[in-house]
Amino acid sequence: MEAGDGGVDSKDLQQQSKAFDKLTDRVEDRQLDSSRAQWAMASIAASAEAEKNAMRLREKELAAVKINAAEVDIIANELELDKKVAERTLREHKGDAVAAIRSLLH
Repeated sequence: MEAGDGGVDSKDLQQQSKAFDKLTDRVEDRQLDSSRAQWAMASIAASAEAEKNAMRLREKELAAVKINAAEVDIIANELELDKKVAERTLREHKGDAVAAIRSLLH
């Protein structure tokens, strides 16, 4: 700094100002990225929760379907399936053994 200059050079001020702007822009970008990430995570969590609730409701509906245990045994034995698979398929077809067998064969 010279005696007649009276302060800091205007080019230096401009450069410092630009450097400061770049720094604050990066911080703002990071904050935006952070809030976008938080929003995305919340959205994923809400979607997973909705899916879990839908599955719970579906399981409840299937459990309410009346099925014949003899039909479960027949399907399991004849198609060489686990009884749980035979029961689930029979419940999914609302106790209709013919429809359950057809779906298992196709």
